[in-house]
Amino acid sequence: MSDFGEITALVNSYALLLDAGDMDAVTALFAHSTWRSEPNGQVLRGIEEIKPVYEQLKTYDGSPRTKHLLTNLTVDVETGASTASAHCYWTVLQNIASGSAINIILSGQYADKFEKAEGAWRFSDRLITVDLTGDASAHVT
Repeated sequence: MSDFGEITALVNSYALLLDAGDMDAVTALFAHSTWRSEPNGQVLRGIEEIKPVYEQLKTYDGSPRTKHLLTNLTVDVETGASTASAHCYWTVLQNIASGSAINIILSGQYADKFEKAEGAWRFSDRLITVDLTGDASAHVT
């Protein structure tokens, strides 16, 4: 797989894992990374600091019942480079009960940096920006 493909898969894995409610796997993605949030000014580093953010997310039968839609993904990586960056928009849909309406709860941007270590790409920094809010009862980023 190309560097571009690996980085795209890494960005997408975050959304898939979060929507599946696998918070341990989500936080593992940032084991060697800083994690920043513009809404509250947090700058966290590593699993131990980042994990509490995801542990406080509300779940329904073990799932946040969300779908993260990632759009406008751009990846900047040069062939043979060991660092890269990416940017995308995200929108979070949520359905808290079967048969209920789907709500758009948040929308924003991810600005990511990556490093290649031991032949694999990993996050080195994520900045989360919230641009729009919908249903204020749940905030999953």
